[in-house]
Amino acid sequence: MNNSKKLPTKQLEKFSTIFTQLGLVLVLFIVYITLEHETLQKQLAILDEDIPERIFIEPDQDVIVIKEPKNEPTPEVPQQQPFIPDEVVKGDNDIIETVIDDPSEDIVEIDPEDIIEVDEGYDIKPEDEVDFIRIENAPVFKGCEGLSKEENKICFDKKMKRFVQRNFDLNLANELGLNSGKYRISTEFIIDAKGNVVDVKIRAPHPKLKKETDKMINKLPHFTPGKQRNKPVKVRYTLPITFRVD
Repeated sequence: MNNSKKLPTKQLEKFSTIFTQLGLVLVLFIVYITLEHETLQKQLAILDEDIPERIFIEPDQDVIVIKEPKNEPTPEVPQQQPFIPDEVVKGDNDIIETVIDDPSEDIVEIDPEDIIEVDEGYDIKPEDEVDFIRIENAPVFKGCEGLSKEENKICFDKKMKRFVQRNFDLNLANELGLNSGKYRISTEFIIDAKGNVVDVKIRAPHPKLKKETDKMINKLPHFTPGKQRNKPVKVRYTLPITFRVD
């Protein structure tokens, strides 16, 4: 009877030893898996494929990463264009010649001797007058302020051409019954030392064209006077006007 009572206790001790051994095996397995996982993480290295680089490794030294610089193109600096106003048409001796007809049409040239001279020739200019192309500081047309000497002359011619195109009545030339062809009105005036337009001289193929040209010249604005050696002087300006009659 005593032996039968002691049997369950021995069985429990036997199973307890087995469970203890299984627990130790499980713990060792978990520790092994953890160590393997950490070792793999230390061996991983992620390199950026987009950045070319060279790696030099020496024993017992830190890793040095040298990135190759990218060759970026040097931006081109645009060259500053010189001041050249558009729509400036110059005739002989750098004098503007305003054409108020359609340049795409064929123009019939006529003999200059066929043009009627309404008034007589120009007088010899006094010594205190300077031609526009020879003046040191040309008169300043309204809207051309603050430019260099050369730019001011170009701007002056440009403004004068536009003024003629907007103020000369071209329909009058077509109503006068002139023969078909190209005609020229020679105009000359002085911008005095105060900036006023004076001494206007006009040669035209018809008296009414002369009157129309004189009317147009009287509409010119006041100018800043031209200067020679820093002294305001009279400046003579020549304005040829060419037009076509169909």
